Amino acid sequence: MLENLYLFVVATVALSLSPGPDNIFVLTQSLIHGAKSGIATTAGLISGCIVHTSFLAFGISAVLTKSPAAFYGIKVAGALYLFYLAYKVLRSPSEISFSEDTAPKKSYGQLFKTGVIMNLLNPKVMIFFLAFFPGFLWNTDEGTVKQFYIMGIVFMLTSFIVFSGIALLAGGISNYVKENSHVGKVLKWLQIIVFVGIAIYILLP
Repeated sequence: MLENLYLFVVATVALSLSPGPDNIFVLTQSLIHGAKSGIATTAGLISGCIVHTSFLAFGISAVLTKSPAAFYGIKVAGALYLFYLAYKVLRSPSEISFSEDTAPKKSYGQLFKTGVIMNLLNPKVMIFFLAFFPGFLWNTDEGTVKQFYIMGIVFMLTSFIVFSGIALLAGGISNYVKENSHVGKVLKWLQIIVFVGIAIYILLP
């Protein structure tokens, strides 16, 4: 059991550090809103994994992935939500100011909610769990529900630590970003690109 979990943690760290939609999103939010906001976003993204773990443990993921209509509906819903977020950023002032008077920072609750929704509406997370977790089961003769939940908790804790580290590093240079309006303009469009990019990523086969 311990050997399997150790390998599982190593694999999770490697995957968390690999460039992907989630850690890029955390990086962007941390640069714009600071490390605490990045960690709040991370908490939302990780919390969504509880649902995916439950789907995996009770076989719901397998049912959904075998239904083209249900799977496509989840993909479209996730993409539409991300396009909506990109639209909101696009409609914001062309010159981004990070002061509270002109551009109030999103609350931690709002960022947490965004992270949860992004995670839940990304069916590729569901597929990833289906592909990744079963290979680390340590006893297939016993019930797998408990084992999947243990791996789910380990995955969430490990990913939270890695993503929080990314948020802290990015947040460390956020003051520089706030003091340079030109950087702010670039980051505004970076946000749009990130949202649209993740939406396209979800819709890809």
